[in-house]
Parts: sequence; structure tokens; C-alpha cells
Amino acid sequence: MDLSELQHLLSQSAGRRVVCVGDLMVDRFVYGEVSRVSPEAPIPVLARSRELVMLGAAGNVARNVAALGGAVALIGVIGDDAEGREALRLAGEEAGVEGDLIVDPDRPSTLKTRFISGGQQLLRVDLEASRAVAAEVEQRLVRTIRDAADGAGVILISDYGKGAVTDAVIAACRGAADSAGGLVVVDSKARSFARYGAVDLIKPNDLELSHATGLPAETDEEVEAALGHALRLWNAKAILVTRASKGMSLAVRGAPVRHFRTTPREVFDASGAGDTTLAALGLALAAGADLATAVGFAQLAGGVAVGKAGTSTVSPEELIEAALAAHMAPAEAKVATPQRMADEVARWRARGLRIGFTNGCFDILHKGHIAYLAQAKGWCDRLIVGLNDDESVRRLKGKGRPVNDLESRAIVLAGLGSVDLVVPFEEDTPVRLIEAARPDVLVKGADYTEDEVVGGDLVKGWGGEVRLAEIVEGYSTTAAIARMSRKAGR
Repeated sequence: MDLSELQHLLSQSAGRRVVCVGDLMVDRFVYGEVSRVSPEAPIPVLARSRELVMLGAAGNVARNVAALGGAVALIGVIGDDAEGREALRLAGEEAGVEGDLIVDPDRPSTLKTRFISGGQQLLRVDLEASRAVAAEVEQRLVRTIRDAADGAGVILISDYGKGAVTDAVIAACRGAADSAGGLVVVDSKARSFARYGAVDLIKPNDLELSHATGLPAETDEEVEAALGHALRLWNAKAILVTRASKGMSLAVRGAPVRHFRTTPREVFDASGAGDTTLAALGLALAAGADLATAVGFAQLAGGVAVGKAGTSTVSPEELIEAALAAHMAPAEAKVATPQRMADEVARWRARGLRIGFTNGCFDILHKGHIAYLAQAKGWCDRLIVGLNDDESVRRLKGKGRPVNDLESRAIVLAGLGSVDLVVPFEEDTPVRLIEAARPDVLVKGADYTEDEVVGGDLVKGWGGEVRLAEIVEGYSTTAAIARMSRKAGR
């Protein structure tokens, strides 16, 4: 999806009404560090440091629709318990989400608690019931769906098999969408999708498609055969199968299967990425986009989501940045704003990675710089380079500097394997960037002392360290410029 198409779709999506119906969950993430094994049993001991709580499943779909600019009604079932009250609170705090949560006193609210250390899940504990809701609750759901669907362009059904999505609820969704002139899109974990009837789209992943059809779904050819069989089995008008790094494949009745490739991305956490994909797909369709455009929008949003921790939302700004990065060379994509640096650092830190920072003018890159940056990278997992802009170089180095402009210097630095991010700054010192990045290790050359390193006191203050990298003798930018001047004068 190109940038102009994306910006147009985001503009058209603003304020579009979407209804999210289905199983509602509370996702709890408990983060900490593991440094020892329990003496009581051969299990790790997690030293808890922080906790995040957010809406999951249908709730996460609604959160993502709202984050992308849509207006969303969330319809689901909670228990008469602490988790249910927490779900009500979370729904009420989500901007743009209109919560219609119905209490079923005969069932617990669904709670999934994940324990995480170093970016890895150690354990997930589920509290749930997988039986159909009571008849009275079902009727309340049906009435709520009919009322909420007024003016909605799409009804999204999230069926995790916990009991909220009954046959009557499905029928109510189809009827309400027909009355409103909208569409019905289903994301289901069921083994068979026959009971959804003639909905507009069903969105399984490749494993779910394989289970439901009894056919393999690995290669393009296998997916095409499975989709063809699925359309014969079910009455859905179209099926979109998500295939992780292989992209997505779309089958529409009467048309050949279309494969949509995806740009490879670093996957940090796939939790909730399917919810983000469903939200983006539904919002795009509500805005009047055709299926192919909606799929491209959904791919972009899902790709951003897998790079974030937990069941996170995706913003229009992040989509625009991702679209720009997709059209950049790998080196260009490493050149970042301070805000993007902060976002990247948060993702890296959530994975337990050690963050390093150094800075300089790097006017004419030479062997000494290469060795210096390689040594700096050896002290961390991710290395950020703060780069003086042209005006600050002139102030620091004098007339005639820099020899190379900021863009050239940034791209050359970003092309090095030792450098993970290049962040230009306009001030004389990088203190503002250091405060934003909060690196674990701050690196400067051994021609400084620790006391002379700008920002060193800050880094030590939050438990980090200052390291001095060895200088390769005989290499300097000043000497290189002097040699060039002598040659030019011959």
C-alpha cells in the first residue's frame, strides 16, 4: 500500500462506525526478571517488576478500531466478579469505545495471565468457561446488537469458543448488518465455519483453515485447494487466510485466489496481532474500501502489531511510518526521529535487550570509526548513534565543516552492521537523546575520561555504565581533511 492510498484510507476511516461482538477477555501481563531457580521445585523464580492489564479478544479488536480512528461499539459478556468489573473499567477508559458489556452471573469473566521475562513468556494461566451463555443473556445480546448496528458499516465477530457467539447471536449480526447496509466479518477459532452462514468474510489463519477443511495449507497450491474446498463446505462469500510471514490469501466466490505478500518484519510478540488485523480490515471495509485495499491495510497494521509487546494497539502515525519504511532501503529505515527512537527502545527493553548509545559528527567515516562502533556494539545488544546535524557540526568544528551533509553521514552510518539506529540532533550535546533513550551503556572514545563524557552522570544515576572505546591510532577526520587539502593543492 503506497503512502497516498494509506493517507486517503485513514481520512475516509475517521469516525466510521464498527460493531465488535464476541468473546471478551482481560489480558494481564506480569513482567519481571528470572535470576534463580526455586529451591522448592525445578522452576524459575520470577521477580515481579511491573504489570499491564488490557482488554483482549473482542475487546482488543475494539481498542484497535478506536486507535485507528473509528467509532466502535463493543458487545460482550462478563461475569459478576472482579475480572468483570475490571473489564468494565478498561472499556470505560478506552477513548472511542462504547462498551455494552452484559453480565452473566453464572460464568466467570475470561482472564488470561501471562508471566514474562526477557521478552519470553514463561507461563500462561487461564480463567474461563467454554459453555454457551444462558438464554436470558443471549436475548440481551441479540437486542443490544440490533440497537448498536444502526449506522455501522461492519459488524466484526470474534469467536474464541467461550460461549458468547451462539447461533442466535450470529443470526442477529447478519440481520442487523442487512438492515444497516453493512458487512459481517468473522474471526473464529472453530473447527467448522458452517454455522456462520452467508457472512461476507471469514478470516482464519492457515492452521485453522487446515483443521476446518482437513487439508494441508502450507504452500500456495495447498492453500488454494483448501480455500476452494472451504467455499464448497461453507456459505461465506469470501475467505481470507492469514499465513504469518507468507502473507495472506483471499478467495472470493467466482474469482481466482489472490495471494498478498508481506514485507518481512522482526516479530517480537504475536499476541493480539490477529485482533489488530481484524480491526484494520473491518474499519477499511466500513470506510468503503474494496477487499484488496482492505487486505493491504490489514497487513500493514498486523505487521506493526507483531513488533510490539502484548495486545497492543496501532495508531495511524505508526502505519504511515511503516509505509514509509517499506519503501526505504534498509539503511534509510535505520535513520529515526527522537520519538521513533523512544518507541524502539521501549520494544527492545521489553525484550530484555541491553541498549547502548554513542554520539558524534562522523563527518568522514574512516577505519577508526568502524573499529570504534564495532567495539561499542560489543557492549550492548542494540546500538544507537546520536548524530550532530550540520549546524551543530559547524558550531563545534568551524568553517568548512561538515564535509558531508547530514543525510549522507546518516545513511553511511546506518549502513554499518554494528549500528541499529541513527538519530540526528540539533543541540551541541546529545543530553536530550540520552535522557529519552536511558541507555544501559554510554560509549565514548578513550581520548575522554569518564568524568568528561556528556550524560555520563545521568546514565550512572539510573544504574547504567560509561565505557571508553579504544582509539585506532593514525586515523582521524581532521587528518583526512588535511590530506585531501594537500592533494587538492598539488
